Amino acid sequence: MGRVTARRSVLRIGQSGSVRRPDTLAVEEPLEIRTAGRALTVTMRTPGNDIDLVHGFLLGEGIISSARDVSVIRYCDGVDDEGANTYNVLDVALAPGVPEPANADRNFLSTSACGVCGKASLDAVRVRAPYDLADSPLTVATAVLSSLPATMRARQRVFDSTGGLHAAGLFTADGALLALREDVGRHNAVDKVLGWALTENRVPLSESILAVSGRASFELVQKAVVAGVPMLAAVSAPSSLAVDLAAESGLSLVGFLRGETMNVYTGEQRIKLA
Repeated sequence: MGRVTARRSVLRIGQSGSVRRPDTLAVEEPLEIRTAGRALTVTMRTPGNDIDLVHGFLLGEGIISSARDVSVIRYCDGVDDEGANTYNVLDVALAPGVPEPANADRNFLSTSACGVCGKASLDAVRVRAPYDLADSPLTVATAVLSSLPATMRARQRVFDSTGGLHAAGLFTADGALLALREDVGRHNAVDKVLGWALTENRVPLSESILAVSGRASFELVQKAVVAGVPMLAAVSAPSSLAVDLAAESGLSLVGFLRGETMNVYTGEQRIKLA
């Protein structure tokens, strides 16, 4: 498996002068996802938890709805210049009766920055949500929400050494961390953690909170809605389209979650004020 960090030489410049020294960087490599041997997409990701990533990606795209929809998933032969397997190609065999996805709606390459850049139109992006978030009994105290960023940060081991990764975490209503994943891409980190939940038969996540270390974009709201997550909490700002989709879907969307302050954009009925 590819390393998640790499060492490179850097010229460090400061008030006392300059010095050349090694620096630790987050690894970014392509992952090609295939279904039945056909290329579906390539995403730029940090190696690790690739099986979770693929499950989460297929869930978010509406291709699968449970782990049972995947019959087999395996690494294919992909070699570097020295003949070593790069583990950068995964082929998925869908279970009998699960329709094969069409490639027409999505361009072949998506970057680590944007999970929906390859979508042909906003209509294609709006994956039909299989769960009604109004059925969720989740309520969360503001004190619990305030604790989530610090809990995530304490578990970001690769970020500690690189400073260059996003994080996504799944939490219970009382703030207990269920799973955390890191990646150079926001959407990849979310796919990894939702894919973990799918393989653990936890979807729909009707009593969980999805927290992210950056901003809340349309794509992240969509992934939460498709997985049945009733609350998304972000350290940074949401986009206007993210707020619109959250309101339309019944998702509670929290942004600028910093210390004891936060903005509740939608679904405030799930927030228990101090």
